[in-house]
Amino acid sequence: MRKRLTAALFSLGFMGSAMAASDAIDIPFTRFTLANGLTAIVHEDHKAPVVAVSIWYHVGSADEPTGKTGFAHLFEHLMFSGSEHHKGTFMEPFEQVGATDLNGTTWFDRTNYFETVPTTALDMALWMESDRMGHLLGAIGQHELDTQRGVVQNEKREGENQPYGRVDENILANAFPANHPYRHDTIGSMADLDAASLADVKQWFHDYYGAANTTIVLAGDITPTAAREKLEKYFGDIAAGPPVPRQQAWVAQRDTSTRGEQKDHVAQTRIIREWNVAQLGHADEPLLELAADALGGGKTSRLYQRLVYADKLVDRVSVEVQPFSLASQFVLTADIKPGVDPAKVEAAIAEEWARFLKDGPSADELARSRMASRAGFIRGLEKVGGFSGKATVLAESQVYRGDPAAYKIDLERIQNATPEQVRDAAARWIAKGDYTLTVLPAADGEDLEFGAPKGLPASADKPAAKLPAAGEFKTVASSLDRKSGVPEVKTFPALSFPAIQRGKLKNGIDVVLAERHTIPVVQMQLLFDAGFASDRGRTLGTSSFAMTMLDEGTQTLDSVEIARRSEMLGAQIGAGSGLDSSSASLNALKSQLPASLDLFADVVRNPAFRAADIERIRGQWLAAIAQEKTQPGSIALRILPPLLYGGNHAYGIPFTGTGTEASIKSLGAEDLRNFHRDYIRPDNVEILVAGDTTLAEITAELDRVFGNWDAAEMPIPKKSVADVDAQKSARVFLIDRPDSPQTLILTGALAPSTRTPNNLDIQTMNDVFGGNFTSRLNMNLREDKRWAYGASSFLQDAIGQRPFITYASVQTDKSAESVHEILKESRAIIGTRPVTDEELARAKAQSIRALPGSFETTRSVLGVLVGNALYTRADDYVTTLKAKYEAQTDADIEAAAKQIIQPDALTWVIVGDLKKIEQPLRALKLGEVSVLDADGKTVP
Repeated sequence: MRKRLTAALFSLGFMGSAMAASDAIDIPFTRFTLANGLTAIVHEDHKAPVVAVSIWYHVGSADEPTGKTGFAHLFEHLMFSGSEHHKGTFMEPFEQVGATDLNGTTWFDRTNYFETVPTTALDMALWMESDRMGHLLGAIGQHELDTQRGVVQNEKREGENQPYGRVDENILANAFPANHPYRHDTIGSMADLDAASLADVKQWFHDYYGAANTTIVLAGDITPTAAREKLEKYFGDIAAGPPVPRQQAWVAQRDTSTRGEQKDHVAQTRIIREWNVAQLGHADEPLLELAADALGGGKTSRLYQRLVYADKLVDRVSVEVQPFSLASQFVLTADIKPGVDPAKVEAAIAEEWARFLKDGPSADELARSRMASRAGFIRGLEKVGGFSGKATVLAESQVYRGDPAAYKIDLERIQNATPEQVRDAAARWIAKGDYTLTVLPAADGEDLEFGAPKGLPASADKPAAKLPAAGEFKTVASSLDRKSGVPEVKTFPALSFPAIQRGKLKNGIDVVLAERHTIPVVQMQLLFDAGFASDRGRTLGTSSFAMTMLDEGTQTLDSVEIARRSEMLGAQIGAGSGLDSSSASLNALKSQLPASLDLFADVVRNPAFRAADIERIRGQWLAAIAQEKTQPGSIALRILPPLLYGGNHAYGIPFTGTGTEASIKSLGAEDLRNFHRDYIRPDNVEILVAGDTTLAEITAELDRVFGNWDAAEMPIPKKSVADVDAQKSARVFLIDRPDSPQTLILTGALAPSTRTPNNLDIQTMNDVFGGNFTSRLNMNLREDKRWAYGASSFLQDAIGQRPFITYASVQTDKSAESVHEILKESRAIIGTRPVTDEELARAKAQSIRALPGSFETTRSVLGVLVGNALYTRADDYVTTLKAKYEAQTDADIEAAAKQIIQPDALTWVIVGDLKKIEQPLRALKLGEVSVLDADGKTVP
């Protein structure tokens, strides 16, 4: 459950001097400290009947001593193994109450755990969190340690199995001295994980998981008074714990530049340059964020303009700051075009770097960064919890800087920054002392450099850790009877979903609105009946490529000017295709809606499809296909569809939507214009809107920009999505990926359309089989066997027959055994072990009770409108879900399982190191075995 969580929100806000008072960014809070030293922060937000619980322990991988790397993250996993008064997985009670955003993460400076629960389930959530905080050790034995150690090691293998998956380890070792707290990556080394003992784990808990080292944020439908009462009740009797030495800021800025080289199974040479720069809270850190944006923040940035547009040396380039408590990293990444000399790229970078260090950013660059940042911050305020909501902003500010409102300091620094200040900050930190890592594609059969990098030696400059000021902490006796178990949640809040309103433009375009005024943002999607299915009879990838080209230039604006105007407006414009539809989307600040719509309409209606832009995007597209063919998951998703549907079927194309190299190379401007003429038209669109507007307001604005859009005289081409006969026997397709530490196992079968009347029954059955954390597949391969970081099953929504897919990435030496377990679970659910009453009740409860928290954001509401439109659902579909779930029976779910699960007629796509896995897989005798290459062609 490790997920990287940076402190990016600290740099996302901007309060311009001309802003109205009502637009000021603020997250009101109440802070108090319990007698045992636990810090509590409460933010009220009563827009939905949910509360985000976010618990931050001030300990991370930076606190790990030599020989114990990975301990913080391993312990995070152990915290999900159960506690003394609740045996079994931590997830199960939360699934039962419909929790959303349930997870835990570990990073250099902290470990956090979070969930968003219905208001009525808050006591249950606090009981669970306090039980594992105060009563964990009696539930942790050798079995639990071995289980989570295995899961973590497979998480490590899964990361390393990706292209460029070992870059972070190399960068950190060469960025920081050997005795620096950031010298190793958070997941640690295999050897240290193997060496972790039960005594080590218990000592870690004793040293770091006390109340005085903890911050709890409650954000949502809660008051400070109620929060204090509950926190004292559940956490007041937990000991403060010993004082925790605090690592001190140590940037370890380097004076000289060094280099390294790494070879891997990658499609492109990648250059990564890293500088150690000022830590969070330092006055220069926000200024460096502005510098990074100007240098490599997108199409309008200097390096993108030089390397992608002008010199055509790279397909992608970016610059970002990764801010942390002790030091930050300033990182440049460039993917070099095939055949280009990396030295030429570095020379061009050096020229732009020198120019920036001399002159700094322009006033226009700063203004655009501020507006885009402000818009991003406002959008983030809609969510109370999860990875990046308001609870996270408050917790980061408190844990790292001792003040929940510290984020405002950075907002002000960004607001007041001058070009000279940004230039001077850049000169202080990124004028010298970088580490450059070049990752090169390995030749066939070439040894890969996978060993741990030597890195920098230790330094005598390391500051000593400091103990916090002594506190007089005490516990408060609790009358809570934990032996009675997890508190029962007897009532649940009702779903609150905006009424769906309908209107029409003067040219007949339908408008559908879900009105919601939680933040001053309006989102919309123009939904066209096109998608991958419209590529049949055309060149594969036409729909995706054409939609991507929409914002690459209009008849009057080039791609850079479109990007520049979007940044100035704080607007997000995008377009793309799925299986059955193509869409263009706009996310706009309410105050900038008219101007944003002007730009959006121009992009949708008047694409230029200029030759130079097509060639630029074509190069990036071909690079993306090449990258896909080095990634295990993408390889499988490219190969599976033609095997399931046949190469001539509308869906028999790579599900990545990128097409093939041959098809993309053959696309021309006329192909794109023809697609736009045929499908992107007013008689083939529905406009779906959610957010801070009314039907009258938005209809008037849309009429202004789309109401005079006339349909072409020629009819819309008919799409054909044919039915495919069911597969009669199993087939196995193996793809060789040498040196893979894991094997990716995918199975595919065809299921009925998402429009099928029993779609909900199919979804509930899948929740039990592989859709939820406590599903059969995941509990088997992850929690029981510990052969995988996770295993799952899912259905890809489609108007025609849709694919039902199981997925597991397993350690190489358990490949055949894992296939056996997937097959065993598939046979059991339609045979000897059908879905039980308990499993059905659990799945139904999770789905029903998650409804109030599932539509917290405007984006999620808009998603409902899209689903309703695609799958012919009534406007009240969401509000009828509870009754439909409640009506499901065992017979319904059993019928769905037998309809969908086909254990003896599966199409298996397995990607891994064939020299290690091929013979054991063949010995299973699943069916006819073929070996394919990454293009899906048979290997003799």
